Amino acid sequence: MAVDFMNALRAVWRECDSLLCVGLDPDPSRLPPLLADKPQAVFEFCRSIVDATADLVCAFKPQIAYFAACRAEAQLEALIEYIHVQHPGIPVILDAKRGDIGSTAGRYAEEAFGRYQADAVTVNPYMGRDSVEPYLAWEGKGVILLCRTSNSGGADLQNLDLGDGEKLYERVARLVSGSWNANGNCALVVGATFPDELARVRSLVGDMPLLVPGIGAQGGDIAATVSAGQTKDGLGLMLNSSRAILYAGEGEDKRWNGDFAAAARQAASDTCAAINACRAYRSCSGKKKPVFDRGGAIRGG
Repeated sequence: MAVDFMNALRAVWRECDSLLCVGLDPDPSRLPPLLADKPQAVFEFCRSIVDATADLVCAFKPQIAYFAACRAEAQLEALIEYIHVQHPGIPVILDAKRGDIGSTAGRYAEEAFGRYQADAVTVNPYMGRDSVEPYLAWEGKGVILLCRTSNSGGADLQNLDLGDGEKLYERVARLVSGSWNANGNCALVVGATFPDELARVRSLVGDMPLLVPGIGAQGGDIAATVSAGQTKDGLGLMLNSSRAILYAGEGEDKRWNGDFAAAARQAASDTCAAINACRAYRSCSGKKKPVFDRGGAIRGG
């Protein structure tokens, strides 16, 4: 069953000791040959990735367009239900980036939270608060609003100076972390490709969770991202990697080599370890690394 997004996220951060979010963007043209002719190929591919990586993640993020474009919405429903049943407690973020007037937004909210049973959804704030309120009204559901996105073209609007030195993305961060977050269920999307802006957003929003795309295939620097975006306790981030994990078993010649799920697990494990190496005293083992003082004694030990 679905979970309370914020509570589940905080719990899995600590229990799994991971800031890694695995994006589920299944491209039918890139599926392993053994799945190519199966009617539920998209579901089976994503299910295998989920099972292989579930103990290494803080969330899964299916991108709705990859399912809808190949008429696999029913497989998306089945996948989210599968995650809730087989891996309870791991939040599922529906990456939909919806944005429309209130009455239409209400239907989009019903789609995300009612039909698909997602625990959170990504939303475009461009049309203002009344276009976001239908999502905010769903108790326990996360609403993750675009702020400073990972694509270079995001600067066309997001970096506009509003006339008093404040950038548009900063205004979004202030609004979302302030009056829009009356129910405590908001988060922001900030790209790993812009660590300076990520640090600025963190300074504005306190401990609010940040969904951070851009590591992996998009080339965002993990160390810079963690340094800029983590909270004081080494948490606060959902660092998303999609293609670099999903297609880890695909060679440069676009041919699959060996077990695709095992390759995905290795890539997720390596990414998790790289992230945690940049955090204070944390590791993918789920146990705290010892912190030594200058005399060689373990602090707190």
